[in-house]
Amino acid sequence: MSSNFGGERVAVTEDAPGSPERDGGGVQTSPPLRPRRRGIGWAQRAEIAVLSGPAILMFLAFVIFPIVLAAYYGFYKWKGYGVPTNFVGLENYKTILQDSTFRDALQHNGLIVVLSLVLQGPIALGFALMLNQKIRGRSAIRLLIFLPFVISEVIVGTSWSLLLQVSGAVNGILDAIGLGSFKQDWLANPKLAIWTLMIILTWKYIGFAVILFMAGMQNIPEELSEAAAVDGASYWQIQRRITVPLLAPTIRIWGFLSIIGALQLFDLVYIIWGQYVASTAGTSTMVTYMVVEGRNAANYGYGNAVAVVLFVISMIIALVYQRFVLRRDTEGALTDGR
Repeated sequence: MSSNFGGERVAVTEDAPGSPERDGGGVQTSPPLRPRRRGIGWAQRAEIAVLSGPAILMFLAFVIFPIVLAAYYGFYKWKGYGVPTNFVGLENYKTILQDSTFRDALQHNGLIVVLSLVLQGPIALGFALMLNQKIRGRSAIRLLIFLPFVISEVIVGTSWSLLLQVSGAVNGILDAIGLGSFKQDWLANPKLAIWTLMIILTWKYIGFAVILFMAGMQNIPEELSEAAAVDGASYWQIQRRITVPLLAPTIRIWGFLSIIGALQLFDLVYIIWGQYVASTAGTSTMVTYMVVEGRNAANYGYGNAVAVVLFVISMIIALVYQRFVLRRDTEGALTDGR
């Protein structure tokens, strides 16, 4: 039907399913036009290709290609030279999963992952909170904490192996101060070796966590702490309710890096304990197992298979961590509206 409004004839229709939108008076209105998303032009595509092309080629050449090559060699019994011809299929992988030495190394890696998070995280957070305050000698303390991280692993491993020998400086100091009864074989005793390793790892890598946490604290607005202090909140209440929650994304990133680093731990263990003592002392890792059973045994096909297993384990853990821990951080970084 129709109706006159001020002499102008306007079509009015009853609402029906699937009809266009109408205003409150029943006048037919067209739906708002959705903005059309503009595509990427050839110039922008060329710019993206030029800028990202070298990085993609480097990634393919030094990451993807070695992984594919390791998976290929893992199907052979190969001495490391010439074209592999002795195809064994999945025999190397079966041997890995059935080897108790590899399972022990896997357990050691898992324990190192857990202890690294439990020990290094709280200690580093405490140091970061302390160094975030205006205290005397803050720069010197920060330097002393971060210095071990930049020292070469070879120097660190050699120094600690000399200090912790039965006739080393640590037992010598215990003798000198009258605590000779506490002297131990810090490196070979299976009940102490893993804790010795964790002390060394904490001393070596805690500086990285402290610097990372302090960098995260610089992004927390000071106005929040000042407003809480005006409202009567104590120092510890401010840290517990404001600083630590806002530092959570940085802590989660550090946790991811710590887990991956613990899974790939090799140099300090191999330098301090060597290829034979590490397994008997309970400090062997999957990477030391790969080197001992692969390269040192001239069985490079088996070593490549171990490398593939290590890659799969690390990838699964990384994906699970990203899915359940880093999800809130990665979702906030999306810009396409999803």
